[in-house]
Amino acid sequence: MPTETTTPTETTTLTSTDPRTGARVPTDLTATTAEQADVVVRAADAAFAAASSHDRLWRAGLLDALADALDAHRDELVAAADRETGLGTTRLEGEVGRSSFQFRLFAEAVREGGYLEATIDRGGPTPLGPAPEIRRMLVPVGTVAVFGSSNFPFAFSVAGGDTASALAGGNAVVLKAHSSHLETSARSYAALAEAAAAYGAPDGLIGIVYGTEAGRVLVAHPLIQAVGFTGSLNGGRALMDVIDQRPRPIPFYGELSSLNPLVITPGAAAVRGEAIADGLYGSFTLGSGQFCTKPGLAFVPTGADGDAVVARIAAKAGEAGASVLLNGRIATSFDEIRDRLIATGSVEVLAQGVADAGAGFTAAPTVLSTTADTLTADVAEEAFGPLLVIVRYDDDAQVVRALDVVPDSLTATVHSEASETDAVAALVREFAPRVGRIVFDGYPTGLRVSWAQHHGGPWPATNSQHSSVGVSAVRRFLRPLAYQDAPEVLLPPELRDDHTDIPRRIDGRLQLG
Repeated sequence: MPTETTTPTETTTLTSTDPRTGARVPTDLTATTAEQADVVVRAADAAFAAASSHDRLWRAGLLDALADALDAHRDELVAAADRETGLGTTRLEGEVGRSSFQFRLFAEAVREGGYLEATIDRGGPTPLGPAPEIRRMLVPVGTVAVFGSSNFPFAFSVAGGDTASALAGGNAVVLKAHSSHLETSARSYAALAEAAAAYGAPDGLIGIVYGTEAGRVLVAHPLIQAVGFTGSLNGGRALMDVIDQRPRPIPFYGELSSLNPLVITPGAAAVRGEAIADGLYGSFTLGSGQFCTKPGLAFVPTGADGDAVVARIAAKAGEAGASVLLNGRIATSFDEIRDRLIATGSVEVLAQGVADAGAGFTAAPTVLSTTADTLTADVAEEAFGPLLVIVRYDDDAQVVRALDVVPDSLTATVHSEASETDAVAALVREFAPRVGRIVFDGYPTGLRVSWAQHHGGPWPATNSQHSSVGVSAVRRFLRPLAYQDAPEVLLPPELRDDHTDIPRRIDGRLQLG
């Protein structure tokens, strides 16, 4: 992570950069000092206590109000994000829609109530003798720090899923704005804060800080109870190091690094190789390859059918021009990793698109090739940008052996035909312990936001078993609390006998309310 330093009396004016040109524009934002961050966190913690007096339906209404605010401010948000990210208005308009949808989805989940996991075991005789009554449900953890990501200025940033899920759980949120889109973050925060105030939420329930040092202060603050982070592996490690030094460590939920292997079977290459080549090219270049779910490694069978797939991908990449990257750090890292992979001598450069000599941050699509028998960990490295490594294989056994050098990922994808079910079943058994989502005959980019979605995976994809997308993402910011033989008047409403409007498990039987 880049280093930014401030002293208690020093203010650092922050600049916004247009990635299309590299031009830096001063903003009216300044880096948050440690003292200012402390004020923001303490305000959030006080707001959390005040908001705790409201019920679930109030909280669901708040989430709907925040969604409405994003829709109402869509035009100005998109304009700011386009200036700061170069992602284009079409993509960004869709992303604002995704963000408002997330807030509404969590509002629906809060009203439904199943996320609370309300469970009641009545007291009385049991096979083990007399037993007390136990009632348990999930409760909010407190004030949560959320770090915005660079590649999704709305859906994984200030107005993103971490914010929505933390608020849905009943927590307060303090946001760390990403340096790649400071004005977008400030405008998003203003829209949310204004809507929250109009709804009647306590002041400070949503807060924000700016600057790298403020992020460190945030995760070290004793009132922060959990952290949501989407970013680089190195950035995540730096924050985890800070948390490890706390007298009372807290959960850190990081989405960090993912290569997302994709396998094309011989049958799929023969029957629909052209369509797969086009789809794969579109997936690894989508958003200039800056998706955490980008397929960075593709296993393609040897032989004429596989050759045709590879040739088509390479031809499309070779004819393509450079596309805009989000910031200079990503551009520099992409160039370094691409050159490092080539320098290993174990890959062949099949295609490189037309470079852009302009002043902005760009990268041309690059396609490299190696074989399953020669694939090494040095080559199986995530390059955040439009780069694909094609791995040629003779049989499934080679794929299985090669997977041992591929880091665990968010996703794995298989393209196959119905006649190859047994072989695909074997691949699925290999993928299951290595990833969080297996995609069949599709592409991992374009992540659905839904009740069943899981966006996570084993290390280094993430450092937890939880999802950062979909309704189950709220589970990160909740903790179990059990009540033994408690007077009913002291129980949360959802655990009282007369509360029957949510799913509850009573004496082992699920009751849907």
